[in-house]
Amino acid sequence: MSLQAACEAEVTRVRAGQTDGAHDLAHLRRVWSTAQLISGALGQGNLRVIEAAAFLHDIVNPPKDSPTRGQAAAASAAHAAAFLKGLDWADADIKAVAHAIEAHSFSGGVPAETIEAQIVQDADRLDALGALGIARCFNVSGQMGRALFDPEDPLAEGRALDDRAFALDHFETKLFAIAQTLNTAPARLLAQERVAFMKAFREQLMREVT
Repeated sequence: MSLQAACEAEVTRVRAGQTDGAHDLAHLRRVWSTAQLISGALGQGNLRVIEAAAFLHDIVNPPKDSPTRGQAAAASAAHAAAFLKGLDWADADIKAVAHAIEAHSFSGGVPAETIEAQIVQDADRLDALGALGIARCFNVSGQMGRALFDPEDPLAEGRALDDRAFALDHFETKLFAIAQTLNTAPARLLAQERVAFMKAFREQLMREVT
C-alpha cells in the first residue's frame, strides 16, 4: 500500500461519520499537490515527510466552534506520530512530520522551523485562498449557521467586522491576512492571483446585492 493510501485509510477510519466538506480527503489531496509544486519550484524538501504531513495534518478535526479546536494541530501531530511509528518510520522522520503538522495551524502560532513545515504550511494556507478558499469559507460558515453577509452593511463600513456572524467578514478578519504569512516565494506568487480573485468576487457580489 502506498503512503497516500495508508494515510487516507487512517484518516477515513478516525474521522468516520464526519461530513466536513472543507477538510475532507479532497482538501488533503490538494494540499499534497500544492506542496509538491512548491517543493519542486524550490528544489527543496523531503517529499516523504511532506506527503505524510499533508495527509495527516487534519486527522483530528473537531468542529470550528469546538473548545478543543485550538489543540487540533497538536492532537493531529501526536496521532500521526503514533501511526507512523506503527509503519516503522525512523524517529527523525516522525519528528519532522509531527513538527510540520503542529506548525500548519494559523491559530496555533507554532513557527515553521524546517523547509518541510514551511511548505506544508504554505500549501494548506493556499487552499484557504482563491475560488477554493471562497467555497471552503462559505461551507464552514454554513456548518456553523452564519449568515452569508450583513445585508445592511456587507463590507462593514460602519460596524466592526464579525466573522462569527457573517461569512464575508472572514475575508478581512483572516483570509487576506493568511496571504501575508506565507513562507516561500512560489506560494506568495500563487497567493497574489488567488487574493485578486477573491477581491473581484467580493466586488461582483456587491454589484449583485446593492
